[in-house]
Amino acid sequence: MESKIREAVDKKISGKYNCAQAVACSYADVVQSDEDALYNAAAAFGAGMGCMEGTCGAIVGAGIVLGLKYKDKARAMKALKQVLLAFKQRNGCTICKQLKGLETKKVVRECNDCVADAAEFLENVLTAE
Repeated sequence: MESKIREAVDKKISGKYNCAQAVACSYADVVQSDEDALYNAAAAFGAGMGCMEGTCGAIVGAGIVLGLKYKDKARAMKALKQVLLAFKQRNGCTICKQLKGLETKKVVRECNDCVADAAEFLENVLTAE
């Protein structure tokens, strides 16, 4: 599989995609899905789940891809756990508002970097088979 990390980041930079959409839509061909369907499925996950209160949208986008790729709940959840743990190990957290430093005023990771990280870890899981 050719890396789609740059594509995901470019989608985010374009301003037309939220973090979840940028990751999910970049892998449309990998999961043999329509990009518009992925775009709409990931629409509610920008700015983290619950408007920055929850998990980073880029991780959610990776989860959408894994669910469509594996079509098996247990396998998709196990794979997403690997993505989540790798993301947390690199960044120290997975919650959007913590990554953005809303309470501490210290940004842990910018959105474009979160998208790149989630895409990298997604690819690691997908190519480990």
